[in-house]
Amino acid sequence: MDSVRYDRTGAGVRVPLALKILVAGGFGAGKTTLVSALSEVRPLQTEEILTGAGADTDDLSGVEGKSTTTVAMDFGRITINDDLQLYLFGTPGQDRFWFLWDELAFGALGAVVLADTRRLADSFPSIDYFEQRGIPFVVGVNCFDGSRRFDLPTVRRALDLDPEVPLVLCDARDRQSGKLVLISLVEHVARQRGEPVPAA
Repeated sequence: MDSVRYDRTGAGVRVPLALKILVAGGFGAGKTTLVSALSEVRPLQTEEILTGAGADTDDLSGVEGKSTTTVAMDFGRITINDDLQLYLFGTPGQDRFWFLWDELAFGALGAVVLADTRRLADSFPSIDYFEQRGIPFVVGVNCFDGSRRFDLPTVRRALDLDPEVPLVLCDARDRQSGKLVLISLVEHVARQRGEPVPAA
């Protein structure tokens, strides 16, 4: 799975395989939080403070406490083992930044779509994007404190998800919960490719 590169002395240096995963979803769904919780390195963030200039384009319904937004991407890295690293790219949530998505999606293994049950309709653009491009994805329902809880079959029907698309509950703040979402995605990709599902 890994590759070998050679340094100036001619000695072989093992380089782990790096896989790219997108973290997408609506405005305020928890993408930056998930990347930050998972990353073993200090994550790169392009957060800017929301101002009055965006009042006509940034709908804060249900996320009134949100004061910043991602304007380009978030980036983090997680090492699975000596042979495998995952690079996480968090996408911006607002429509006006979607021109960046094609660049971010290039070469991605798959994607996590974070859904917020307070603003479930905000998940549709991300789901449509990955479906239309044939990029495997899972949906993680981010369980926000104080938000109404719905069972997974109800959420699946509301999002009109195909039966084979994994749907899991998660807490974007919790590293272990985030890891389970990533495992779900890797297993989903393996099944789609007809490859053995890796042991968790």
